[in-house]
Amino acid sequence: MSTAVAVVLFFGVTAYALFAGADFGAGFWDLIAGGAETGARPRALVDHSIGPVWEANHVWLIFTLVVLWTGFSSAFQSIMLTLFVPLTLAALGIVLRGSSFAFRKSVFTTRARRFAGALFATSSILVPFCMGAVAGAIASGRVPAGGEAGDWWSSWTGPTSVLGGVLAVAACAYLASTYLVADAIRLDEPDMVDYFRSRALVAAVGAGAIAFAGIFILRSDARYLYDGLASRALPVVIFSALCGLASLWLTFTRRHRLARPLAIGAVAAVVVAWGVAQWPYLLPQTLKVSHGAAPDPTLWSILIVFAAAAVLILPSLALLYYLDQRSALTGDTAE
Repeated sequence: MSTAVAVVLFFGVTAYALFAGADFGAGFWDLIAGGAETGARPRALVDHSIGPVWEANHVWLIFTLVVLWTGFSSAFQSIMLTLFVPLTLAALGIVLRGSSFAFRKSVFTTRARRFAGALFATSSILVPFCMGAVAGAIASGRVPAGGEAGDWWSSWTGPTSVLGGVLAVAACAYLASTYLVADAIRLDEPDMVDYFRSRALVAAVGAGAIAFAGIFILRSDARYLYDGLASRALPVVIFSALCGLASLWLTFTRRHRLARPLAIGAVAAVVVAWGVAQWPYLLPQTLKVSHGAAPDPTLWSILIVFAAAAVLILPSLALLYYLDQRSALTGDTAE
């Protein structure tokens, strides 16, 4: 029972990484697009790409937090007590990012638009970095079990946390660039296809280099996770690497139709590899999934609600993304 709920939990984590991650990555490209004139068209494509769906993507964060809180409350307590600083920064970034994204379309002065745009772009980097740092803190064993609080600073500033934060930002940028290439093709903007294609190539190489360098960091700072990645999670790691290389090659050869799903597979496999490598622990070597799980009636309730949500909510989200990709939503036209 606890295993099934843990799978549901990681399903939510993976979905948030893929959908919200692409949103955050779009903010990264917004940040480095250049001045008001040179960056106008890339920013217009970013707004068009994430505008209809960005609010829906955060459903997965709420889902993940609720499942963790109800299904594994002792781990939830330890994580929140120890990592309240990066989690607070992430929450603040999500709020500021959403409000600034909405306001920069409504304000009239150039100065106000620039301020809102800078806030949106900066928050788009802050949030994935903090989320990656939280994952790194958990993976490196810096969160104690038993509902206890670890060190509020060193718990999320260690080498694995920094690696997790930087890798999260790079992966989000990589995802977003492949999505934006596809949107530029759909909108028949060949110059924007070339613009984001070149950035997708750089982001793919950068994310791969960071992941490779991370092997040596994990070996010295998060040995349990490293051993898991080198053994039971190795097939998933290889799958991620193959997807990333294939996506890079297809992007380089301008065969973009398959590049996006392969990029999704590469990033999703990284998240899954983390879960497999850490198994059977929620908190490595201190709290197992079976020991930290709620009583069976609570776990059954989570699974029943998840099944109901899969029937009632997932089709609605799928329809939203389908309509967005068919340019069928109101105002779905690039400026």
